[in-house]
Amino acid sequence: MSKILKVGVAAAVLALGAGCTDLKPLEGEVNGLKSQVAKLQAEVDANKAAVDGASRSAAAATQTATGAQNTANQALSAAQASQQCCDATNEKIDRMFQKSMSK
Repeated sequence: MSKILKVGVAAAVLALGAGCTDLKPLEGEVNGLKSQVAKLQAEVDANKAAVDGASRSAAAATQTATGAQNTANQALSAAQASQQCCDATNEKIDRMFQKSMSK
């Protein structure tokens, strides 16, 4: 019985030894995967920074467009007021001309 146990232990040691040699390529693959993950994380971080920058630019452009729209609305309002004044002046001139013609 002791002899069978010794042979079994020896076989187990040999199997573990053989198994350990098989772990070396796996360690290399794991290290390779770790470096790929690190590279991908760097790319993700760079893309996130680019998206954040684009978002800030879009917000600034929206704000600028809103300011331009407000300025255009003010200019339109001023032009309409000026046109009303011009129309009123022309109406007064026409009335004065008609009065002078009717005399």
